[in-house]
Amino acid sequence: MIGSRDVSGHPLPLRLAAPPATWSRDVDVVVLGSGAAGLSAALAARPVRTALIVTKDTLDAGSTAWAQGGLAGVLDPTDSLENHVRDTLVAGAGLCDEANVRTLVAEAPKALRYLMRLGAAFDPSHEGSGPALTREGGHSHNRIVHSGGDQSGAEVQRTLDENAIAAGVEVMDRAFALDLLVGTNAAGRRQAAGVRIARIDGEGRVTSVGVVTARAVVLATGGYGQVFASTSNPPAVTGDGLALALRAGVAARDVEFVQFHPTVLWRGPDAAGQQALISEAVRGEGAILFDAAGERVMAGVHPQEDLAPRDVVASAISRRMALAPAGVDDHVYLDATHLGERFHTRFPGITAACRDAGIDPAHDRIPVAPAAHYVCGGVVAGLDGRTELPGLYAVGEVACTGVHGANRLASNSLTEGVVAGTRVGRDLAWELPEDVAWEEADAEPGLGLVDPALRSSIRTAMSKHVGVLRTPDGLAAAAEALQLPAAHEATTRAAWEATNLLTVARAVVAAAATRTESRGCHRRTDHPEPREVWVRHLDVRLDATGDVVVTGAPDDHALAVAAATAPRP
Repeated sequence: MIGSRDVSGHPLPLRLAAPPATWSRDVDVVVLGSGAAGLSAALAARPVRTALIVTKDTLDAGSTAWAQGGLAGVLDPTDSLENHVRDTLVAGAGLCDEANVRTLVAEAPKALRYLMRLGAAFDPSHEGSGPALTREGGHSHNRIVHSGGDQSGAEVQRTLDENAIAAGVEVMDRAFALDLLVGTNAAGRRQAAGVRIARIDGEGRVTSVGVVTARAVVLATGGYGQVFASTSNPPAVTGDGLALALRAGVAARDVEFVQFHPTVLWRGPDAAGQQALISEAVRGEGAILFDAAGERVMAGVHPQEDLAPRDVVASAISRRMALAPAGVDDHVYLDATHLGERFHTRFPGITAACRDAGIDPAHDRIPVAPAAHYVCGGVVAGLDGRTELPGLYAVGEVACTGVHGANRLASNSLTEGVVAGTRVGRDLAWELPEDVAWEEADAEPGLGLVDPALRSSIRTAMSKHVGVLRTPDGLAAAAEALQLPAAHEATTRAAWEATNLLTVARAVVAAAATRTESRGCHRRTDHPEPREVWVRHLDVRLDATGDVVVTGAPDDHALAVAAATAPRP
């Protein structure tokens, strides 16, 4: 295997600049992030351990509350665990860790019943026995539980919020996690010993900086959808946990696999930021995609047509838009009018978003386009959350457990967050890592930050060049556009987020440029098919100079052999 290096004249910061620390806290477990994964971890660690959740906004400001579809798990007696495993592996396009997939699928029904025992109110079945089950893209059976029609994430968030607080989990809100504190354990290995924290006001200004020491640090900060100009993710999702891990020398894996949700409400060419999601469950209820000329988009593309896996649907939409049918090249239409007025009761949140845009989905086709939604890669971790750095754990979207492979199966994400979070919290309740002292060098401030004014240029470059369909020229243009300096001096939330966004964007582009094939939700127009030589993972790190290094690619000889033996078109 060989490595590639993103060498530039503007290395990335290896520590975020911030004022000196003036306070300290000590807990058993500190959890960074307050979504389903983080809350599950903190809840499972209590009451045996002291647990502190650190969130830069309020407890419910992350992605979990926005999830519409639901949680996947085998509850129907006509379904089977093997079916769920197979569907997940097929969607993952050869890069899933099958052992972790099997563990997740086996524990998913328990996780769903656990949430119901905690008080989660899932929509009941019409037959009156158990929760209602629906189907989403890539699933062979009905196995998605949902709440309030399309308010599933909000119900999971409410349930875990209330139970975590009742269990004595502490919450430090408006607190930005800057960097890990690292010490040396008895075996002479580096080990996480806590985290440096900035308390901020409502405007993102620093009020104080301190350190939280802990025997275990759990990353549960979600993904990095805000790296892109158009995304279904809320504003807080800026890749903070992944960037923090990279600065600490920890590897991230599969970051090139960014899932673009195929059906996000299109609100015009100038729309930016978080866009309203049109849940896959709408297609699960029979909605059909059409282009502006009135032709079906998915007919003949995949055996499951409009319920094909997300990568297939997003790619098909993007290719159809490139043809500009009827002169329209930036959106297609989702037709759910067969549901009539039932649409309003089944999908109340989507109805509200559509009406805000002047659309009645019971009578009008909904304009949609792909947007960045979920990242399949992240900090390398097991389903028990363990990373290569002792004392550091990663759960939920920030982690790469191999469950999703090259493309996540719909509604496996919330399930994974609850399963993995509960597993790590339970393990930490049983046994904590050894106590280590953090090294004073970790208190030194960084040398510079990225100017928040550059944030829009980062996101625009990523959406323009690193979207659903990627080209060599586009990736090269993105790499050039991201050679930005980190020389900004003001320490604010906006500057820290801009620095994290640039760090993650550079990592994504480097990995995407290295992987010369199309697989899952990474599509290269110059290599439109998957290649056997690429059934492997790419890891990215920051080296000691702040450059991105990619490892895991096949060597030149292997690539040459693959090219020579590839079937001719």
